[in-house]
Amino acid sequence: MSILENISNHKDLLQLDEDSRKILCKEIRNFLIENLSKTGGHVASNLGVVELTVAIETVYDTAFDRLVFDVGHQSYVHKMLTGRQADFDHLRQFEGIAGFPKPKESNTDAFVAGHASSSVSIGLGMARARTLLGDAYQVVVVMGDGAATGGMAYEALNDAAESGEPMVVILNDNALSIDRNVGGLARHLSKLRTKEKYLGMKQRYRRFMSHIPGGKAVFRFTSNLKNRLRQMLIPSTIFENMGFTYLGPVDGHDTERLISLLRSAKSMHRPVLLHVLTQKGKGYAPAQKHPKLFHGIGKFDPSTGEPAKKSGKSYSQAFGESMVTLGSRDSRICAITAAMPGGTGLLEFKQAFPQRLFDVGIAEEHAVSMAGGLAKQGMIPVVAIYSTFLQRAYDMILQDVCLLGLHVVLAVDRAGLVGEDGETHHGVFDVGFLRQAPGMTVLCPGSTAELQDMLSWAIYGQNGPVAVRYPRGTDGTYHASAWSNASEVSRQGAVCLHRPGEKVMLITYGSLLDNTLEAAELLSQKGLDTGVLRLLTVAPLPVQKVADALGKGTHVVVLEEVCRGSGVAQELAWQLNRLRPDCRVDCLDLGHRYIPHGSMQDLYDYCRLDGKSVAEYVLEVCQNEN
Repeated sequence: MSILENISNHKDLLQLDEDSRKILCKEIRNFLIENLSKTGGHVASNLGVVELTVAIETVYDTAFDRLVFDVGHQSYVHKMLTGRQADFDHLRQFEGIAGFPKPKESNTDAFVAGHASSSVSIGLGMARARTLLGDAYQVVVVMGDGAATGGMAYEALNDAAESGEPMVVILNDNALSIDRNVGGLARHLSKLRTKEKYLGMKQRYRRFMSHIPGGKAVFRFTSNLKNRLRQMLIPSTIFENMGFTYLGPVDGHDTERLISLLRSAKSMHRPVLLHVLTQKGKGYAPAQKHPKLFHGIGKFDPSTGEPAKKSGKSYSQAFGESMVTLGSRDSRICAITAAMPGGTGLLEFKQAFPQRLFDVGIAEEHAVSMAGGLAKQGMIPVVAIYSTFLQRAYDMILQDVCLLGLHVVLAVDRAGLVGEDGETHHGVFDVGFLRQAPGMTVLCPGSTAELQDMLSWAIYGQNGPVAVRYPRGTDGTYHASAWSNASEVSRQGAVCLHRPGEKVMLITYGSLLDNTLEAAELLSQKGLDTGVLRLLTVAPLPVQKVADALGKGTHVVVLEEVCRGSGVAQELAWQLNRLRPDCRVDCLDLGHRYIPHGSMQDLYDYCRLDGKSVAEYVLEVCQNEN
């Protein structure tokens, strides 16, 4: 029987010796590769923190102590060591364990973690609660160097150092978030990495002095003298200047050294920052060679690392191709991304126009405000950010873009449900907050071809703020471009009548078209003449065109992949009541709740937005009317 099979909590780990821990780390990597090849998931990041997580779980009892992850996609090893190995067959699947920490799963998951740069703030809150309530647990935070590019991390680090609250912040430095890290912090950490040999020599000297008579006193004297000389002659780290005790950098794949340092940090009873150097994909050649690909990957062949199936062109790829084409025509066009040039499809643009691609790190607020400055001075900035992360820049959209009516184009990737990443990553709020911004035009392509047409119009056919929101993945079964052409797409307020219907009109936009058409077909088979109308823009809302497309007495049902109350249904109902008082408007959306993780089909079924459920709802409503 393997060692891993016998590990389910902190007490089990305390029974292991050094040799057993080495074997355990090897078994963990084999387990990850074997299981994630079947389910997909965050491979590279978890392979990179195997030794670090074993060390943390050995020193801390995470059922009592609080372990806070930043983002949390590197929490798989933590889940394995806290009693969830058997659940990995259903990792990120509907009703299976999540790919991120989730307190509902286990009391060892201290907090939800899906968005970067918040971990130190959360950890400090827990540390202060401990002090105020007189509790005795420890607080340890794991923050990647990518998350450390976000401004919120520095607000929290500054406050944590000032507070004096005992807590340990582990800076997991692998020089990558999803793409290679950028900015001043990345350069600063690069310099610090050269100190690893120094730290090892210091530890050996301390151990040696502790074993000779009077050695501890000599060590304290020489250490204090060294610190004074260093402060006079050598610039200290940014973390020391804030008030943290800085330890590192240290090899993040040396379990024994990590355990020793974590025990030392724990005993200091003050804010400590431990700088750990790790390698994404450690121990698996394909992931080490292609850490970006293996950041989040579907099923793959464990022997080669090749994805199990090739997909078609994604919306992100289509966006990136258009940006290169448009950028070659106009030197005013520039692109901004928040640490994700690869994820947003901008790598080719970066290669073609390196001076016009601005990767600002995990700093969405800064990205949007900087875009405002670029636009004010004559550039045409295109800001590519996932919907779930654009939420952070809500104030900047209102104040630094829309207030002046600036021509900033927001490329809102991963709009709507995103599947296996779950609650923290679904893009189900952007329609609501973008439509609130005065002067904002919001376009919703139904295919990759439409996305490219809309992007061109957003850049050349508009002078104010424009958002183009598009889903994760590739074109649906039904290609919307077959029903709409560039001239229609390029007109503000366009609608597309995919199917006429006198009794019921299903109105939708974006990626729900396939489900809507399926529902219409099922309803027609039941004798209910049902049409499908798709909105190409949701702000401003093309109400008159909708009214013109309706038959007499038509029952309207609006289908939206948004949180209840944040879509277009309410305004559409109010406006149609004025223009067409003879029609009734109902709405189907995701409800007033957070949507879990799972395949897209599972989630549509769960939310009753699959074709069959929509048809059943409409039939029931129409029968009640009669």
